[in-house]
Parts: sequence; structure tokens; C-alpha cells
Amino acid sequence: MPTVPPASTAASATEVDVTALLERGRTLATPVLRAAVDRLAPPMDTVAAYHFGWIDAAGNPADGDGGKAVRPALALLSAQAAGAAPEVGVPGAVAVELVHNFSLLHDDLMDGDEQRRHRDTVWKVHGPAQAILVGDALFALAGEVLLELGTVEAGRAARRLTSATRALIDGQAQDISYEHRDRVSVEECLEMEGNKTGALLACACSIGAVLGGADDEVADTLETYGHHLGLAFQAVDDLLGIWGDPDATGKQAWSDLRQRKKSLPVVAALAAGGPASERLGRILAEDAKSSDFENFSEEEFAARAALIEEAGGREWTAGEARRQHEVAVRALDSVRMPDQVRAQLVALADFVVVRKR
Repeated sequence: MPTVPPASTAASATEVDVTALLERGRTLATPVLRAAVDRLAPPMDTVAAYHFGWIDAAGNPADGDGGKAVRPALALLSAQAAGAAPEVGVPGAVAVELVHNFSLLHDDLMDGDEQRRHRDTVWKVHGPAQAILVGDALFALAGEVLLELGTVEAGRAARRLTSATRALIDGQAQDISYEHRDRVSVEECLEMEGNKTGALLACACSIGAVLGGADDEVADTLETYGHHLGLAFQAVDDLLGIWGDPDATGKQAWSDLRQRKKSLPVVAALAAGGPASERLGRILAEDAKSSDFENFSEEEFAARAALIEEAGGREWTAGEARRQHEVAVRALDSVRMPDQVRAQLVALADFVVVRKR
């Protein structure tokens, strides 16, 4: 999939080593994350370890793909934006990562996804019951990791995380309900994605600052940055969900079309009007009634993707990713922080909209 270049910004990903930022977040958060997972009762501890890529399906040590680590990187930068050391944000980074992976375990089961990060999903290997139980356990661990700090700041951070988690669940419920509707408005889709993706990313952008003693005004502004960054992130995910390279995404080709998701490219294409939009609407309505949908050929999914593109859904979504990126970066102007930290936050925003997985 072609990248979605951001508009010109004060700092770019070429001026900041984004890979190093992501690796720092992974390096500082992983030992604490593993210690938290080790608290789980068997076999949940090994099932979670498989999900995180630390072991393979047979229980042997593995060096699997643990994800992009954007949220931990943001949590550490959040602490620095408040004038604290990055290590102050580690419990927040771990808590957010636990909630994120709780949602992935449940989402994979609900969506019927058989692949994540180039491996079979937990429900496929260990069964649906373990996917549900381990997801629930990770959610509980997230609260423990924060609250065992025993500070006022930890309580404030836990409240923000709880609110973000509730919004995330609201977004997942909206996403599922939209799959059974013929039409969803662009506004409804953006609201759903703001809940499902934006809320937790927003929390990651403020939780380190809260642990570092920042007031609510600073934390709220960092959340605004994170919320719009989350919308940009999801817009790119929606593009990858249709046109992404399976070798890069670790998912099937046309994965969102296979699940009948009302993602931004689909919704924008249906709202655009014109011959391609109208034809797409008729085809998707027929698909919803089809008993043979799961057996559609690659060519049939490719034809639907081509109609979405012809109707303008792909171009509109790429533009929306850029717009949300710009709003996110502008929000940083309202927070006093070291110039280097600001540049790193901008570079991470750039990374979100140019990634290929």
C-alpha cells in the first residue's frame, strides 16, 4: 500500500530516530510486562506469553513480533513532556499495553481472525475460552500495575485508563453492530473509531504525564494529541485492512472486506454518490444476504476494493489520516515541554501515518 505522507511539520521522522524510540519503550516496558504476566495462573501465563510472542505454540522460547510498541513509546514521552524521567511512565506504558492486548485477544475471537503478527491467534491455538479468560486477566492486571504504586498520581492514572477502556469497549460494540447495517454515516464511523482506537492511544499520551505529576490541563491536552493521533492511526489501519500487503500486516488479503467491516474507506465510498458508489451499495447489500459470502474468490474481493477506490473511499481516507495527523501535532503547541520531546512526539505522529503494517 502506498504510504500516506503527512503534511510538512516542524520535525519529521527523518530527524528523529523513531525506531530507537519504539525500542526504548519496548526495552523498558517488557520486563515489567513479563513480570505482570508471570502472576497469572497456569495455563493463562503461557497462553499470554504465546500471544505476546515470547514462546511458540509448543511452549518453546520465541522471538515473535510483539507489535509496533507505539503506545509504550508514547507513555514514556508523556512522562518526559511533564518534566519527569521516562522511567516514571513505565507502569503507565505497561498498563496501557495490557489493556490493548486484552482488546486484541477478544477482537480476534469476535472477528474470527486466525492470524495476528504472522502467527495463529490465541483462540485458534488455545481455544476461545482461553482467549476470553486471558483477555480478562490482562485487563485486571492493568489496574494492579498502576494501583500497587500507591500514589495519588497512580489513582488519577487508573481513572483515566478505566475511562479509556470503557470507551474502547463502546467502540468495539459499535463496530460489531455496524457490520449488520446496510449504511453507516462517516460521522458514526469516526465516533466508533475515536472510541475503539483513539481513546486508548489518548490515554497512552497522558498517562506518563499524570504519573509524573502533571495537572489535568496538561494531561487533557496530551490526550487531545493522542485522540487525533488515534484517528489517524485507525484511518491508516482501515487502508491496510483492504489494500495492505499480507506479508507486512500478518493478516489475510482484503481482511476487512471479508468481515464486512464498515471501515472508513467503505463508508466514505458509500457516502460519495455517483455510479461506483451506487454499484458498491447494491453489491454490499447483496453480500449481506449471501449464504456463500465466505467462499468468495480473491477476484470478487478485489472487485469490491476497486469499486471502493473508484468511488473515492481510498483517497478520502488517506486525506483524513493526514488531517487528523495535523490536528494532533497542533495540539502539542499548547503544552510547554522540551523541544526534543516535542520533536519526538511529532516524529511518532509522522510514523503512524506512513507505516505499512
